[in-house]
Amino acid sequence: MSDMAITGLLLVGLFALLGSGVWIGLTLAGVAWLGMELFSSRPAGDAMALTIWGSSSSWTLTALPLFVWMGEILFRTKLSESMFKGLAPWVNALPGRLLHTNVIGSTIFAAVSGSSAATCATIGKMTIPELQRRGYPMDKVIGSLGGAATLGLLIPPSIIMIVYGVAAEVSIAKLFVAGVLPGLLLASLFSGSLVIWALMNPDQVPEADADMTFAEKLQASRHLIPVVALIAAVIGSIYTGVATATEAAAIGVVGSLVLSGLQGSLNRKTFADALLGATRLYCMIALILAGAAFLTLSMGYIGLPRHLAEWVGSLGLSPAMLLVALAIFYIVLGCFLDGISMVVLTMGVILPTVTAAGIDLIWFGIFIVIVVEMAQITPPVGFNLFVMQGMTGKEITYIARVTLPYFGLMVLAVLMLWWFPQIVTWLPARM
Repeated sequence: MSDMAITGLLLVGLFALLGSGVWIGLTLAGVAWLGMELFSSRPAGDAMALTIWGSSSSWTLTALPLFVWMGEILFRTKLSESMFKGLAPWVNALPGRLLHTNVIGSTIFAAVSGSSAATCATIGKMTIPELQRRGYPMDKVIGSLGGAATLGLLIPPSIIMIVYGVAAEVSIAKLFVAGVLPGLLLASLFSGSLVIWALMNPDQVPEADADMTFAEKLQASRHLIPVVALIAAVIGSIYTGVATATEAAAIGVVGSLVLSGLQGSLNRKTFADALLGATRLYCMIALILAGAAFLTLSMGYIGLPRHLAEWVGSLGLSPAMLLVALAIFYIVLGCFLDGISMVVLTMGVILPTVTAAGIDLIWFGIFIVIVVEMAQITPPVGFNLFVMQGMTGKEITYIARVTLPYFGLMVLAVLMLWWFPQIVTWLPARM
């Protein structure tokens, strides 16, 4: 049977299982087993056992549940209550005023969460009612939140960066550091678009609050100082080489427990809820990763990645055209799968082609994260769209429409990273 026929058969099986509601991890493992049994001489049973155990017991992957736990702990603190009051005085003078709390709040929470959906839910619960009460246009409130919440994937610590780092066998610490400047660039583009809109539509921006002195602003922001210190401790320990990504995750968990205790929100119930929430999320991710690892092994025995890489190489695509094709591919795939599934499902096939094209894998990791961010706000399976629909009751098509400009800004960010790759590579090169 030809490679195209084998690929077609496996894809039909994959989408049939996904469409029937089978869990993604089990679907990946099932398709891998089918492919290995039918199209290779290697026994599938022992290969599946060894691969799933190996992927589940990776020391590098230990950082993932720890960072998830850190985000769950902080999700249950009083951070969301105090963040708006702490940020609002500093943005009153900017065109667009309190709309910037969506961007800045998402940027801060992204650095302690690692999850786009958690960032969207936390910041949305805080800002949407307040901005609506003050008379800000709902399309701008929802659009800026949906766009900015995607920073949860890019600004370290990022769950999807850990997944990519394990799949691509690159340094997670360097990936984290590489995401800092692109994350700040994207946040600046989001805020810049709000400034331009406000300057063009001054009549739609409500009046500013009463002016506050510098001392009063600092007093209002006092609850944010411990969070900023925690972010600095986690990222700084990685950048300076004091801690690995896994050790930095442990620092983050201890720091978040201390912060939660100081805020008075740490008790038996919140501790148990955070631990169970992190366990559920990590088990889901671990099952997907285990299935994807077995699928990658199965594809390797069948020979599909090598044949696909040879086929793509025969097309004579330049690195730029290859990235354009991959961006379109991931945006379309993002209409049907979540970000982690997209990465683990495709890396085994895509990475040989990317490596052959001479593209730096650290830079490619940031490229993938931004493209997956785009998928978070594309229907029908845009996770941020679902979160905002639950909070606002608006139609999914309306939410997708008002977040579309931020999709365009992410495209602009990818182009800027291609023109100026040093935005990604400068910090990792100094580690």
